[in-house]
Amino acid sequence: MTVETHDLVPLRGAPDWLWYVGVPVVGVVLYLLYGQLIPISEWVTALFPVARDSHTGEAIAFFVYDVPKVLMLLTGIVFVTGVLRSWFSPEKTRAILAGKRQVWGYPLAALLGVLTPFCSCSSVPLFIGFVSAGIPLGVTFSFLIAGPMVGPVGLGLLYGLVGWEIATIYLVFGFTIATVAGFILGRMRLERYLQDWVRELNAGPVGDLPEERLSLVDRLKIGVEQVREIVGKVWLWVLVGIGIGAAIHGYVPEEMMLRIMGGEAWWSVPAAVVVGVPMYTNAAGVIPIVEALLGKGAALGTTLAFMMSVIALSLPEMIILKQVLTLRLIAIFIAVVSAGILATGYLFNFLL
Repeated sequence: MTVETHDLVPLRGAPDWLWYVGVPVVGVVLYLLYGQLIPISEWVTALFPVARDSHTGEAIAFFVYDVPKVLMLLTGIVFVTGVLRSWFSPEKTRAILAGKRQVWGYPLAALLGVLTPFCSCSSVPLFIGFVSAGIPLGVTFSFLIAGPMVGPVGLGLLYGLVGWEIATIYLVFGFTIATVAGFILGRMRLERYLQDWVRELNAGPVGDLPEERLSLVDRLKIGVEQVREIVGKVWLWVLVGIGIGAAIHGYVPEEMMLRIMGGEAWWSVPAAVVVGVPMYTNAAGVIPIVEALLGKGAALGTTLAFMMSVIALSLPEMIILKQVLTLRLIAIFIAVVSAGILATGYLFNFLL
């Protein structure tokens, strides 16, 4: 599937100066709007005849905030990667990251995930952008795992809750899981389990002109076309995934989780993972639950396994990823990451 600039019919007649002015203006507007999402979501929630602190109020506020946030991230990241892809085709990208040099891609991608303050669904746009740009699948998985699991927000809150020693150990384990799991998934050569449209996107050149002959406006048009093609395929599933996440966020009772994970039985760690996977919240949202679990006597390893599963293997994230990955690849991804989380939980319970 190629992105041909002459296919951009609505934009074909626009003068070059409009592109040079319009793209930065749109970027600034989206940036300013992104910074106002919290007050906007609170204002919209207040329009509904429900109490803000009720289950329904929490679910509405979560949905109204997260949908535009994820869609704006997806649009911006896909546009930027689309423009960059006009210089670096999938073939060039894979060549740069091939062989011995690719080994460093896994820890670097995991490090990028550690440094980006994204939840699981917010990390998906970057993942989609990386995959569409031809970056090796295992490397992109390292980012996707590390981003929500050991991001700066969660680490900061965990530091305040359990101290720097345990927070540092958690960082080391999370980074290791992301790096090793990405490496394993990469070695399994799972690209054939990408959705057909993603594989076709990486199968050929990005424009109808040789790369060195493309003007900057041509490259901007390619970025817009990438947004139209990729966001057009996944936006509905973003709404569905976040809608499910909002319902879970607002209605799943904390008391139920405490009953399941309050003990130290051998099955508590896998039970924590099973309970955590269907849920959805970000690191800031799961920390109060972690604090409550620890206060009720749950083992630290069990609690951290729950935290990892919630923010690295959430059901809404999987629903959105279904538009990029086949069910078989999603199942393999869940199995590999779950194995790492289980090992971390058991090891924490054994050592501490």
